[in-house]
Amino acid sequence: MATRLIIGCGYLGGRVVRRWLAAGDAVYAVTRRADRALAWQQEGLKPVVADVTDRPTLDLPTADTVLYAVAHDPRSGKSHTETHVVGLTNVLDALPPTFRRLIYISTTGVYGDGQGQWVDEETPCHPQRPAGVACLAAERMLEAHGHGRRAVILRLAGLYGPDRIPRIDALLAGEALDAPQHGFLNLVHVDDAVEAVLAADEIETSLPRRYLIADGAPVERDEYYAELAGLVGAPAPRFRLPQRETPAYARATADKRVSNARMLAELQLTLRYPSYREGLRAIVAGRQALGE
Repeated sequence: MATRLIIGCGYLGGRVVRRWLAAGDAVYAVTRRADRALAWQQEGLKPVVADVTDRPTLDLPTADTVLYAVAHDPRSGKSHTETHVVGLTNVLDALPPTFRRLIYISTTGVYGDGQGQWVDEETPCHPQRPAGVACLAAERMLEAHGHGRRAVILRLAGLYGPDRIPRIDALLAGEALDAPQHGFLNLVHVDDAVEAVLAADEIETSLPRRYLIADGAPVERDEYYAELAGLVGAPAPRFRLPQRETPAYARATADKRVSNARMLAELQLTLRYPSYREGLRAIVAGRQALGE
């Protein structure tokens, strides 16, 4: 039985936890909220009440694997830098030194605008949004840290899956989407992202090591939303360019194509959803089966 520690038990992390629990592992999970800790305990987790941005609160258990999958929560009052750089630094400093593997969930937002070109793990990074800036700083800190030799960095493309199809409500309502019509979307289904995390825990290679986690099938934005509209019976998509100096503008104009060649070769994944088409169809079929 392995012992796991997760910081960030959300959309991705929660699914990883379920796989670990099903395997009979002991799973510790960090949360700031006592009520959530109680609920997790009833689900079989071992909760740790702490705030990663507050070092004195961190009394972390010994674990074989540590997964840092914290998503920035604007409601927390914390900045992206506090969530990723300060939080990860505090966790590294608080960890008992016997852990075998640390997996950090980063983002392809570290690249910024690729002007439609392909990017891989060695492409220079020029992030434009606060999340990308913070994640790149966290990566560099982790690689330079004494524990970096046990670290795997996963740069995730746009995560989608059940209950997470971006802008579906606006599409169903016939609203114009705050995005340019053209430009590439890079996606990965949450089920495939879970498999990438599990594979990263087992990989035997020189560390630290980075992987781009994407389906490797970039799609033009208008093509993606036209496909989605057809699947859910929505009107044909309409687009409007977001105002400059807004997060939506920076996100929508970061045009690039993400290669998953290293992920496929080294993590040896066989993607369940090798493109958005298979992923969307499975999600929509699930929604229809539930009468949604």
